[in-house]
Amino acid sequence: MRLENKVAVVTGAMSGIGKKIGERFLEEGAKVIFSDINEDGSVEEYGENAKYVKCDVSSSEEVDNLVKEAVRSFGKIDIIVNNAGIGDAQGIADVTDDNWDKVIGVNLSGVMYGMRAATREMVSGGVIINMSSILGKVGFPGAISYCAAKGGVVQLTHAGAIDLAKSKIRVNAIAPGFIKTKMTEDLLEMDEFRNMIESSTPLGYLGDPLDIANAAVYLASDESKYVTGEVIYVDGGWTAR
Repeated sequence: MRLENKVAVVTGAMSGIGKKIGERFLEEGAKVIFSDINEDGSVEEYGENAKYVKCDVSSSEEVDNLVKEAVRSFGKIDIIVNNAGIGDAQGIADVTDDNWDKVIGVNLSGVMYGMRAATREMVSGGVIINMSSILGKVGFPGAISYCAAKGGVVQLTHAGAIDLAKSKIRVNAIAPGFIKTKMTEDLLEMDEFRNMIESSTPLGYLGDPLDIANAAVYLASDESKYVTGEVIYVDGGWTAR
């Protein structure tokens, strides 16, 4: 059990990557707060070591309450995975103020709120894992807000790792490539788009949420105790081109 006696919060945890991370953490012995924006979340199937808490990560007050609920429920917080995110389909010429504010609010500000709230409760050290993307390193058409937010997550991770090293809090990020999730399913149903993604990925196929969850387990565990300020690209070789 690589995470035995650990308490973790995972945002955006009721589907896709976040859900798989929560499940893998439970398998490794952690107690897990599954958080999402949906009103009707339920984790009863996972037993007493799992709890659902509704949270809109673009609200700093709700994120603060989320972390405090983890402490109330399980006595502490050791790990937070700032995974919640939304997509983007606007380029620089047509991006609206509303789109920009919403994507930055969830994908960047939400990560900072999670880092800040967790840090205030991690009295004996801890682990922060932020979800970036390959689009935080390389550009992509029609995703100006998303690329900007995910690039910001990379720098939040670097700066946070320096700030928090003295508090024995490690801060790392995972940057997925194109993963088969609800967020990408509409795009991947288009043969031309899917073929483009697969042909641009050196390994030649799309990733699975489990690929990202396994990376999260590594970063959350003591196996990575000397790793901080890093971005792990789990992308089938996309950014190595």
